[in-house]
Amino acid sequence: MSNRGCSLVTGGGGFIGAHLVRQLLEQGETVKVLELADTSLPSDVEVIQGSVNDVDTVRRALKGVQRLYHLAANPNLWAQDKHIFKQVNYQGTCTVLSEAARADLEVLVYTSTESILTSRRQGGDPIDSSVIRELNEMPGPYCRSKFLAEQAAFEAAKNGLPVVIVSPTLPIGPGDRRITPPTRMILNFLNCKIPAYLDCRFNMVDVRDVARGHILAAQHGRPGERYILGHENLTLGDLLRMIEEITGLAMPKLRIPHWVALIVGAFSELTADYITHASPKAPLTGVRLAARSMFFESDKAVQELGFKQSSLRQALIDQIEWLVKEGYVTRSLPLQQNV
Repeated sequence: MSNRGCSLVTGGGGFIGAHLVRQLLEQGETVKVLELADTSLPSDVEVIQGSVNDVDTVRRALKGVQRLYHLAANPNLWAQDKHIFKQVNYQGTCTVLSEAARADLEVLVYTSTESILTSRRQGGDPIDSSVIRELNEMPGPYCRSKFLAEQAAFEAAKNGLPVVIVSPTLPIGPGDRRITPPTRMILNFLNCKIPAYLDCRFNMVDVRDVARGHILAAQHGRPGERYILGHENLTLGDLLRMIEEITGLAMPKLRIPHWVALIVGAFSELTADYITHASPKAPLTGVRLAARSMFFESDKAVQELGFKQSSLRQALIDQIEWLVKEGYVTRSLPLQQNV
């Protein structure tokens, strides 16, 4: 075993998780990953196949571990079975926290999300890590499940478990094989599947910085504290202009009002629930989030953890290049030499 000890990453095959596993290996750690079956992982990783909802599997995975990174979750904004969010995101986290309390851990880094910190009020200063929300403010089952999971993590920290909470904003960059919601949004625009857009405000960050932020949280984070891992605040219009400049592909210019998007989202989700059983292009939770203030600041993570933020434009270039290389982009790019 490496003299740096052993780290366990739940959800190590996901977008952030895969980058985290790679970075842990690069710094000489022994890495274990708890993942579902049929997940591609590096050969020098010990893989424990199973669910975070299974007590015996989690207990077995934690043997010999000093640091635990709990990323496993359903990150989608829609699922045909709405109970899956609570089952995996909340109950799975409770199982992990309970078993972690039985282990001799140096630190547990829990991956929350910025979507549960959003404000119904547009405008104002960017949201910081001290914000307090209530369950009734959560716009949909995904957000409710992640809110409850974060509350359980805070409670575990109060009870003495060394839990540090990180809240990534929207991660972009290469390697998103599961096509999480931010990547799906960008891919839909690249493939001209959305003729108009609902302008909204959000924060984006390079996924590789988010992975490094997890490691920094384990090294320097204070138990019971939340750190927002984000970078640049921008509007969807800003993002579309950036994509257009990078690729040469014309992006939608037509903006739709929020009330229209709500109608489209409700119809799209009903169709997905009862007819197609496929993920809708406009999940209702996503439409509701678009009406909220999603500008954030990461000063606490920068100052306390030493969190560094790379060029967002370069992260977007790297993501588009990867999507093209992997065959996800169906249109030819006029400026492909630039990506």
